[in-house]
Amino acid sequence: VLDDLSVHAIKIGMVYNKATVRSIVKSLQGYEGPIVYDPVLISTSGHRLMSSDVLQSIFQDLIPRCTLITPNLHEARLLSNSSIDSIKDMEWAAQSLSEKYGTAFLIKGGHLNGMEMCDVLYYNHQFYHYVLPKINSQNLHGTGCTLSSAIAAALSLRNPLEEAVQWAKNYVNQAIAEASELNIGHGQGPLWHFFA
Repeated sequence: VLDDLSVHAIKIGMVYNKATVRSIVKSLQGYEGPIVYDPVLISTSGHRLMSSDVLQSIFQDLIPRCTLITPNLHEARLLSNSSIDSIKDMEWAAQSLSEKYGTAFLIKGGHLNGMEMCDVLYYNHQFYHYVLPKINSQNLHGTGCTLSSAIAAALSLRNPLEEAVQWAKNYVNQAIAEASELNIGHGQGPLWHFFA
């Protein structure tokens, strides 16, 4: 694809094994555009989805190659090897991870207690807070994937990173609101956004 098309942004999701990490890193050689990595490392219920040797390869080879990493709180705890229970903790984790790996980090705070949802971006030695009211909904499946994909789409249009995150946050918030009244099957349903 990279040989055939002019690619303006890349989004990476779950990476299951070391061979896949190696293949992705090799494919990215020579690519200079933005890369957003949503590190699907831990399930919603808190279970690790891959072995420690795969994690090591992700830490060493993939994360430093990316423009932005978008972990949720569970994943940020694993990446930083620390507890994260407040916005102050999120700031510390975002900054320390950014400085360790040389890339921007957006820590997603959807699992924090409270009526507001705050995500914390650390980029270019600055913090950016994205605060929105929580929406009561059972239809949240794919929220993190949608957010990272929307950020990549905004970056492909050459928006500055902090503005791309704000646009994506607004998009996902609207999709959560529009899906909140849907009843599709059992368990968590998908997001929904209708373009008029």
